[in-house]
Amino acid sequence: MFDFLEGYDVLGAFWTTVQLTVISAVGSLIWGTLLAAMRVSPVPLMRGFGTAYVNIVRNIPLTVIIVFTSLGLADIFGVTMGSGDFDVRGFRLAVLGFVAYTAAFVCEAIRSGINTVPVGQAEAARAIGLSFSQTLRLIVLPQAFRSVIGPLANVLIALTKNTTVAAAIGVAEAATLMKTMIENEAQTLLIGVVFALGFVVLTLPTGLFLGWLSKRLAVKR
Repeated sequence: MFDFLEGYDVLGAFWTTVQLTVISAVGSLIWGTLLAAMRVSPVPLMRGFGTAYVNIVRNIPLTVIIVFTSLGLADIFGVTMGSGDFDVRGFRLAVLGFVAYTAAFVCEAIRSGINTVPVGQAEAARAIGLSFSQTLRLIVLPQAFRSVIGPLANVLIALTKNTTVAAAIGVAEAATLMKTMIENEAQTLLIGVVFALGFVVLTLPTGLFLGWLSKRLAVKR
């Protein structure tokens, strides 16, 4: 029944998807946290940059961003991310695009968590001499992260599914292989079912685990 899978590295394609997801998730969390810090910063220039970045990037289609990182950065500006190999270059540029896009949503999730922290805690921290960065790092962000695990889980699941956009620049992930198989094989429906189940296997346990973790670490008010 699944003879059409022979000769295709389905597991390898999904492994590339997992790598894209994990590396992009880490980068998005770091950049998104910095953006959230900018959005609540007392410095007007930093607040303005963070606000402009989030509002602009969130309203640009992901496909446009991914294509720009490939055609714009690589072909026009010569940014190769440290390798001349086409596959490696495409993978790294795809990660860059996913980080740039997903960080905007991570930022908003974290900022909503920051807004749940009572203002009195930040005021008390400043009263005992802590700087803004110390207050944010030691008092506010630990509580904010605990309250937004659920929303961040949704962003991670969306990122996993969004990795299919990397097919637009030839990255050999699951969607790229599915397109190739559909072009070469007659089992279109079964191919779709196999790859749909593959993404369910990737995203469902992640959502269940992070949902459990969110309830476990929820801040008691």
